[in-house]
Formats: sequence, C-alpha cells, structure tokens
Amino acid sequence: MMKGLLLLCLLLLCGVRGQRSSECPHLCSCHGGQVDCSGRSLTSSSLPTRFPTSTTELRLHDNLLTTIPNGLLDALASLRSVSLHGNPWTCDCGVLYLRAWLRGRPAGQTSHLNLSCSSPPGLRGRLVAYLTEEEILESCHYWYCDLAFASQVCLFVFVAVQVALLVAVIVFLRRFERLSRVARRTKEESFAVGEGMMGNEYEALKDSSI
Repeated sequence: MMKGLLLLCLLLLCGVRGQRSSECPHLCSCHGGQVDCSGRSLTSSSLPTRFPTSTTELRLHDNLLTTIPNGLLDALASLRSVSLHGNPWTCDCGVLYLRAWLRGRPAGQTSHLNLSCSSPPGLRGRLVAYLTEEEILESCHYWYCDLAFASQVCLFVFVAVQVALLVAVIVFLRRFERLSRVARRTKEESFAVGEGMMGNEYEALKDSSI
C-alpha cells in the first residue's frame, strides 16, 4: 500500500516536472519545437529563466537584451538554431558566457551573424563571437570593484590610525617615564637636603647646649 502510494507520488511529480519543462514561456509563442520570443521588448531581467527542453529553434532577436544569464541555453540539447540579432549587447564581463556558447556551436550554424556589441564605445560594432577575452576583461567595471577599492582605502586608513595611536602611546609612556625619573630624583634630593638641614640644626643645638 505504502509502496504504491510512493510510486504514484513519484509518477505525479515526474509528470508535473515534465509538464513544466514543456510549458511555453510567458510572452513567447510556441509551435512544436519552435519558441518565438522575438520583438517582445524583452530585457535581460524579463527574459524567461527557462525554455522547453524540446526546443529546436529559439528566436530572441529584436528585443532589448544586453546579456544572457549564465547557463540559460546549456539545457537545450535539441537546439539547432537561435536568433539573437537586433539586441543592444553590452560586451563586458557579462557577455563571456554568450561568447563561449557561440564559439561552441557547430561550424554550420550562423548564430553569431549580426550579433554585434552596442557598448562599450571601444567595442561597438564588433562581433561578439570574435572578441578576445582580453578585450572583454578590459571593459569590465562593476560596483564591487569600486567597493573593493574603497575597502582597501578604509583598511589603509584604519592601519594608519592604529600606527599613529601606537606611536602616541609610546611617546606618552616615554615622557611619563622621564617625568617619573625627574620626580624621583627631585624627591631624593629633597630628602637629602632635609636630612642635611636637620643634621645642621642638631649640631647647632648640641653646640649651644655645651
């Protein structure tokens, strides 16, 4: 009984997953293995996070895509063609996945045609598939780079303040030690003078009594 229920649950779960994997993404139209998401003003943030695993043709051209999330196309084993032209691609570190994916496609496919950079200015008009890693990395600039630099500056300032405080403490201790030495010497001299004066007075009293 329990085994039967467990088997039924597994079958239902697999069926739901299979149904979800074959669902047509929102804002796209599907026909057979063709998924058409072209001309929908899709951005990189509104792009569907998954496509049916049976997709053979994917149309993403004429949108507002600047990059494609890493691994988005890796699960589409049956994919034979994809159109990506007509998008304002930003050729910084975020395009490395797309570049690698394009370079891994069979030689007969033309996915890289008309797939050119819109920014940065130094790479505008260049085909994404033919960019070198050095060119892409030179254009990379993220907020966490600025944060890392700011953290380094703060760390340097913190260390400098700590060093300054340490130097101030050492100087204060040396001055305190010097003052203590002077005070001790002055006290000893005062005792010596006091004892001398008391001795002289005793001698004077002794002489007068005689």
